[in-house]
Amino acid sequence: MTDTTPTLMAVHAHPDDEALFTGGILARYAGAGVRTVVVTCTNGELGDSAEGSGPHTSGHDPTSVALERRAELERSCAALGVDHLERLGYHDSGMMGWTENAAPEAFWNAGVDEAAGRLAALMERYRPDVVVTYDADGFYGHPDHIQAHRITVAAADGTGIPAKVYFVALPKTSLAGFVDLAHEAGLELPAWVEGDPPFGTDDELVNAYVDCSAVVEQKYEALAAHASQLDNAFFLDLGRELFGQIFSIEAFVRGRDRTGAPTPENDLFAGLAYAGPA
Repeated sequence: MTDTTPTLMAVHAHPDDEALFTGGILARYAGAGVRTVVVTCTNGELGDSAEGSGPHTSGHDPTSVALERRAELERSCAALGVDHLERLGYHDSGMMGWTENAAPEAFWNAGVDEAAGRLAALMERYRPDVVVTYDADGFYGHPDHIQAHRITVAAADGTGIPAKVYFVALPKTSLAGFVDLAHEAGLELPAWVEGDPPFGTDDELVNAYVDCSAVVEQKYEALAAHASQLDNAFFLDLGRELFGQIFSIEAFVRGRDRTGAPTPENDLFAGLAYAGPA
């Protein structure tokens, strides 16, 4: 008997990406009875250690970092109500331009066909109706995000399983609004947000906006589970109220569609036999 459970799969590069980029939809759809699957491509070895040492600093042990981040990922997925967590286990490639990009074991250097084949096997197992990942630029040019995009598109196209594929987006007007809110709250923004940040999606390209306000507390808790990663501290320091105002809507670009559902959408399952939560 064919399993017809509606299924959402999110394909991410590192532990903590699932919380920051898709924590809202994972919690929202899980709460509505959708089977949720998170696929994490790398172990995150080049993140921060629990003691606060970053990569390229003394005391940074990639093996220990990977173990800590695995535990954090499991706690995050529990907070979001994720049903299944799958890890592809590739080595973190680091930021674009780092010497680690050239390491043979880095995800950035994995053969797309080989990695896509492993992801395709997971799609065959879980039969996702909807798959979410990054756009071709990896949201902000991170090599592991770009590679996650490549293998997801290859696996989706090769299997023909997901009816819809979405890429996470941050509308430029929302980014500007976030900066304004933070300034009004008297917060000092990190340099990568001020000025002309290397991310943000032109509003006219965004065609799905999902209201996650009812589960934004779960998203906050999921991000807090990744306590070792210092970049996340900024988002947590916003406080729960301001965090909720800023991160209550998650936006997406629809990259593949076999349903013909009109856009803009407020439900990633629009046009499918299962209609998502109202």
